[in-house]
Amino acid sequence: MSLGIDHDVLDDALKRCGATWDAAQAHGLLSGRLSIAGADAGFDWLSQVLEGTDDADALRAECEDMLSTLFESTYRQLSERQSAFEPLLPGDQDTTFTRTEALARWCEGFLHGLVAKQNGDALKERLAAEPLADIIKDMLQMTQAIVEDDGDDESDEEAYAELVEYLRAATQLAYEELADLRRPEDDDTDEHDREVLH
Repeated sequence: MSLGIDHDVLDDALKRCGATWDAAQAHGLLSGRLSIAGADAGFDWLSQVLEGTDDADALRAECEDMLSTLFESTYRQLSERQSAFEPLLPGDQDTTFTRTEALARWCEGFLHGLVAKQNGDALKERLAAEPLADIIKDMLQMTQAIVEDDGDDESDEEAYAELVEYLRAATQLAYEELADLRRPEDDDTDEHDREVLH
């Protein structure tokens, strides 16, 4: 299942409307917030990504439409569990360096999403225990991911692919591990929940 949004198109739109979040960071943030809050994450996430932009600006409205599509498709991927989760990252046309930088920012967003709100004791305990503690530790390391200028292109591609695959699995696992801390209806995938931002 595709996210239905191109990384570069959304990234450009966010820059044009004055957002301080880039596309990879915004999707990482969304994925973390969905793990914690389910469908209820939508409005807070949208407000956070577009904070400081002009409500009356047509460019903001363009961003809102794209972000709404991204929210719905990401929520479906995580909640329906019918296809592999897909982090929003630059395509193969970009260099490994550019994609790795975006991957690091995606991880920053995800980690921020897990801790951005005041969390209860039950959630804090869950985040401090395996497997979530290991996922958080790994993603912290991935925020420092870089590609050396004199590196081997083929090896860099293989390493990048492994990191993306890890993100897919780790995000899905985090979402499932936190399911019992979300309200039961947050995992109900009827049309109302899917279109929560509309």
